Amino acid sequence: MTTHNYSRRALLKGIGVSMALPWMESMRVWGDDKKSSSQASQAPTRMAILFSGCGFHRHEWWAKGSGSTMELGKVLTPLNDFRDRLVFIRGLYNAEALKGNIHSSQTGNLLSGAPLAAGGEIRSGTSIDQLVAQRVGRQNKLPSLVIGCEKSNPSVHKNYSMLYSSHVSWSSPTTPTPLEVYPALAFDSLFNDTAQRGDQSVLDAILQDAKDVRRQISQLDQRKLDEYLNSVREVEQRISRAGKRGELQGWRPTLTKPDIPRPKDGYPQDIVEHMRLMSDILVLAFQTDTTRVCTLKLNNDHGTLRFPHLGVDYMIHHLLSHSDTEDWLKVNQFFVEQMAYIAKRLDSIQEGERTALDNSMIMLCSSMLNGHHDANQLPVVMVGGGGGQLQGGQNLDYLKNPNRQMCRLYLSMMEKMGVKLDRFGDATEKLSEI
Repeated sequence: MTTHNYSRRALLKGIGVSMALPWMESMRVWGDDKKSSSQASQAPTRMAILFSGCGFHRHEWWAKGSGSTMELGKVLTPLNDFRDRLVFIRGLYNAEALKGNIHSSQTGNLLSGAPLAAGGEIRSGTSIDQLVAQRVGRQNKLPSLVIGCEKSNPSVHKNYSMLYSSHVSWSSPTTPTPLEVYPALAFDSLFNDTAQRGDQSVLDAILQDAKDVRRQISQLDQRKLDEYLNSVREVEQRISRAGKRGELQGWRPTLTKPDIPRPKDGYPQDIVEHMRLMSDILVLAFQTDTTRVCTLKLNNDHGTLRFPHLGVDYMIHHLLSHSDTEDWLKVNQFFVEQMAYIAKRLDSIQEGERTALDNSMIMLCSSMLNGHHDANQLPVVMVGGGGGQLQGGQNLDYLKNPNRQMCRLYLSMMEKMGVKLDRFGDATEKLSEI
């Protein structure tokens, strides 16, 4: 097999458009030229953080046993197929989050463990995803991808800014990372050199370059490239269909029909399609190595989403979380299904001897254990192999451990991403099991 020396920034290019290549055996896409061939062909480790506000059903978030026979509570049953690559973590917490005892004060520092400013002031801490992005993101087109399915809320609630409830990713202590909630613009950020509206297909723009590359790679990689380009086309078409249906969430014009064409970058009213599109964009971002760090905020803490597809349309998410009903369980499972879907998609992408899931860490968390504002322990579940660094099938309990800072987990995760720190937040040592 002929090995071609493409740099880790290998791109398919067109006019105003660039798209990173997926991992291929006959291309050293992610290696340094100075490294050996085996090192150069190693796929990168990625990190994805998924957030679901208001916690989960307090009687159905649990795990028993370990390994492939681990028993999971009903909330987590969508992850049954990944039990051998799953890590369930109980008992971690952020001490600073206990001070306000409301949604904002428990969410704003979820990924940093930092003290929060009250009185409407904005001050938190740089979150784990952005710290990693600042250290390792320069080698990718996007240092990080921060996307969501519910718009941020700029109001103040009980002396704390609701921006804390709306943002889990923070670029600095005073700057929440810009959150992209429009699938079309999130997609553009991956593949267009400038995120702007346009009718040009990404694939049409880079088609000639793709043909040139295809002539230089093995038959196996040709099939992989074709599958990848087809998946890009599918996402493009789904975004286009969502726009043509004229479905908008949130503000609606007062006219029965708008008197100007509706912008194509409106996001779907259908929350199922919205979350699925964002999940697919996350997978594409990792598959193309456009970024190695992604944060997907499925909803706000203290959020207002409704779920008519589940037959649960009589109450917004936040109010529903106050009761441990069957309807609340349905909503919880729907959120966990997004994680399972991403894991399945990544696991279908072969990268040498591993899959993209084997090379990724996906963490799902919330800022409270349940809707009763219990932040004394946080719900955490992880899926993936972290590039061979994360052992699956673990059921870890730190509730009785005096050193159970959530930031200890972050130190472990950052190290797997190549960022070694002596301290982060209120933690000075990593979790040895992670």
